[in-house]
Amino acid sequence: MTPAAVTRTTGTGGTHEDTGGAHDGPARTRTSGSRDATAPADATASITGPPASLARCRSLVRPALADAVGRLHPWPGEMAAFSLGWSDTGGTPAPGASEGKGIRQALAVLAAEASGAPGRSAVPGAVAVELVHAFSLLHDDIMDGDETRRQRQTVWKAYGTGPAVLAGDGLLAIAMETLAETPGAGGGAAVLRLSGTLTLLVRGQAEDLLFADRPWTGPDAVRTDAYRTMAEHKTGSLLGCAAALGALLGGAPDRTVSALDRAGRHLGVAFQAVDDLLGIWGDPARTGKPVHGDLRQRKKTYPVIAALASEGPAARELAALLSSPYPPDDATAARAADLIEAAGGRTATLTEAHQHLDAARACLRGVALAPDAVDEIEELLDYLALRTV
Repeated sequence: MTPAAVTRTTGTGGTHEDTGGAHDGPARTRTSGSRDATAPADATASITGPPASLARCRSLVRPALADAVGRLHPWPGEMAAFSLGWSDTGGTPAPGASEGKGIRQALAVLAAEASGAPGRSAVPGAVAVELVHAFSLLHDDIMDGDETRRQRQTVWKAYGTGPAVLAGDGLLAIAMETLAETPGAGGGAAVLRLSGTLTLLVRGQAEDLLFADRPWTGPDAVRTDAYRTMAEHKTGSLLGCAAALGALLGGAPDRTVSALDRAGRHLGVAFQAVDDLLGIWGDPARTGKPVHGDLRQRKKTYPVIAALASEGPAARELAALLSSPYPPDDATAARAADLIEAAGGRTATLTEAHQHLDAARACLRGVALAPDAVDEIEELLDYLALRTV
């Protein structure tokens, strides 16, 4: 494949000479500022379905991902396959089960292509981040006591807590092994980057767990800035690592690797904000979780924190409801959701998501990247962070 030289016009009027890698095509000019940076109040209206890049990247990565899982002992391997949506308990293939969106593996592949390299160069990194993500979900479900994920039992509920911990440990081990075996000069730097990301994941999870013991109001209450930091650590760090690994393994310069890392982190904060909206107002048929589920568990999510910070009548009533010693019933949870919306929590969370999407796009515009791949990344940003709520 012969890369085509292109000129890319940035939102500030500057130009960068760029080269395409995995996408053939004639030279063209792309205006990075062409998308409307001001998102509508309901920015999900134009999101019609998963972008084709998710299926394309999954198809590229899946054989190597299956090979990696196949290295595990058969028992944790079976649990790993169950967690990835490949099989039912007992190892029976489950063609109708959800495998998740595959966002992290797609970001790795698209980042390599955006850097001018073929997508296959990112496959070891894509496998590693997908395995780390699966590992984190297994352990998170245990810590949070979640019994369902993607409309079926979680691994710990299906197999037991101890076995689920073991399967998660196995996924983490083969993630690091896969990346360490990457040929070329980038393997060592890739392992170091993923190791640092794991430290941030642990930090984010620790912060999230500690939030549960803090009061709803007062000087020790969780504020939006603290929640944003937690979201970047817990969700954004691995998304940033995915993009950075794709660029790194594709031979991109440090400036490009850093820019893609920052873009992924901003996407992570936006993604977490929308996930919090889905945790309150999401359709159970689409989310696989009960309506008002986060309120029933009294999770300190962004909409709740932002609503409580408004300090108006709705915020005061909400604080009283959440501080009750009794678990919320259906009516209480529904009332809490109404109060959050009345206090501005839903609007504030959408604003948070839009701001971080804009920041992610700004990171992409700040370096020379292959336009076709950037288009696919931006399409992915819109789909993932502005899902129907």
